[in-house]
Amino acid sequence: MKKKIHPEYKKVLFVDSSTNHKFLCGTTLSLKDPKTSEFEGKEYPVYEVSVSSASHPFYTGSQQLVDSEGRVDKFMKRYGKK
Repeated sequence: MKKKIHPEYKKVLFVDSSTNHKFLCGTTLSLKDPKTSEFEGKEYPVYEVSVSSASHPFYTGSQQLVDSEGRVDKFMKRYGKK
């Protein structure tokens, strides 16, 4: 295996900018001039994300599907009288 061709693997603290939710993840992400923050007693480089599972409507349950016709009604309309 060749040496010095693989990116450095490290722990990075991801912070959701809309909810301030923090989570730690291992990544090969390279940060220019990283800010650091303390999380669970250790210092980690910080990467801010705009959307995470804590703020995305699909994962929070705030997303609602609006269906003007129900599936059964649509089926009956198409195939019900045949």
